[in-house]
Amino acid sequence: MPVPVPRQRAIPAVECGQAPAASPDSGPSKEQAPPGTHQAENAATRRENTRENPTEKREKPTDTSTENSTGTSAGTSTSAGTDRTPAPGVRAESAAPTNLTVLLIEDDPAGSPIVPDLLDQSGKPIRVRTARNLTEAGRLLTDDVHCILLDLALSAPAPARTNTDGGGSGNGGDAEGDDELAVLRHVLELAPRHAVLALTSSSDAERGAEAVAVGAQDYLFRDELDGRLLSRAIRYAVERKRSDSAERRLAEGRLRAQENRRLERGLLPTPLLAGSPLRFAARYRPGRSRALLGGDFYDVVRTPDGTVHAMIGDVCGHGPDEAALGVELRIAWRALTLAGLCGDELLGTLQQVLEHERSDEEIFATLCAVDISPDGRRAGLCLAGHPSPLLSRPGMPARLLPYDNNGPALGLLPGARWPRMQVELGAEWSLMLYTDGLIEGHVGGGRERLGQDGMVELVRRQRAEGLTGEELLRATVNEVRELNGGELADDLAVVLLDRTA
Repeated sequence: MPVPVPRQRAIPAVECGQAPAASPDSGPSKEQAPPGTHQAENAATRRENTRENPTEKREKPTDTSTENSTGTSAGTSTSAGTDRTPAPGVRAESAAPTNLTVLLIEDDPAGSPIVPDLLDQSGKPIRVRTARNLTEAGRLLTDDVHCILLDLALSAPAPARTNTDGGGSGNGGDAEGDDELAVLRHVLELAPRHAVLALTSSSDAERGAEAVAVGAQDYLFRDELDGRLLSRAIRYAVERKRSDSAERRLAEGRLRAQENRRLERGLLPTPLLAGSPLRFAARYRPGRSRALLGGDFYDVVRTPDGTVHAMIGDVCGHGPDEAALGVELRIAWRALTLAGLCGDELLGTLQQVLEHERSDEEIFATLCAVDISPDGRRAGLCLAGHPSPLLSRPGMPARLLPYDNNGPALGLLPGARWPRMQVELGAEWSLMLYTDGLIEGHVGGGRERLGQDGMVELVRRQRAEGLTGEELLRATVNEVRELNGGELADDLAVVLLDRTA
């Protein structure tokens, strides 16, 4: 429900020229009292007294206006502007709820309305508030206002006017038309989400066209207004503004999504294996919906001595903070590896990086690192709370490498150590590194997990069918998803290194 506007002095609607006086038993009100009546004279007199005696408003008791659930105001106009609502005593049917609320900004000193009575497309009255200047307009511009009618003849407020040529108070130099557009620009800044209709004279169509170029939805001639034309123009302006706003938000969303995809894609590693006979393949699936990057990370590099270093890790959690931390750990691992660190020394330094970069002391990361000798027949293995890799060789069933000397995850124990195990690979082999997203999926409709044993049997069957490289990874991940009955909840990363004789 809109917030009631504070009211300092209650002025009957008749005094503002917006509605005639009505007795409690009178019928529906007419559009306005005839000019020259006693009521109109009193209205003009009271306005003059108010302008000459600004302190009078502070001495009068205040009046507040509330709105019922249908959106109809229960009060009358305010000193901050006129709210064209039915006068007291009007029959209930004339006070029907409104669908649209319009704010009219015009400073006609005579107080004669330039806007006729308006009806929306369902025949309900369109509620019109009137502000005599931009200050009043700012107070009346509540969330329930749909459209602003701005008279381009409105004078710009002195504090808001600027003088670009450095002389005078702003009255000279530029033409009056520029002042009118300055008022429009001020209104557009004041109400960026509202539709704006500019009102100008029929002899100044060029100014109206300039107003549309500045940002108004349309322009109308004030001396040719009628209720039907204006009501339709208001509805069109509101819908046009909504359509423009929705289109702008959609375009901004698309740009943000494209930028996020570019950034996340750039954060995924590019393996450095130039000169190595090993074949590389990888699969990566973030657990977050519509994300390209998760808390899992991997990398593969070849150092100048011919050793190939491979790593895969998993930061606990699935959010963007965990994804960012995974990227930091991957980049740090590559830098430390290229600097010549390996094994326990490298993992100890990585733990220091994690401790400095994590947002919470409870965040940790698991990691598996292997370094394959230049001849490709042996490898060193370090495990930090991570599942052991899967080794496959011709004529032998796939098996997990030993994980008896598995060290703690990074970030759990200060001063921890991670033993490096020597593993014989042979002349021809396939080594698969993976995160727990591959083994923690469910099997069937129950709560049973696939687990490492289930993954080993799955890979054995895939290799028996002759699948290798990218095809093996694709088939393995797809079958894990099918066994789970849909997308996996956790991030998933798999790296495959192959050496042929």
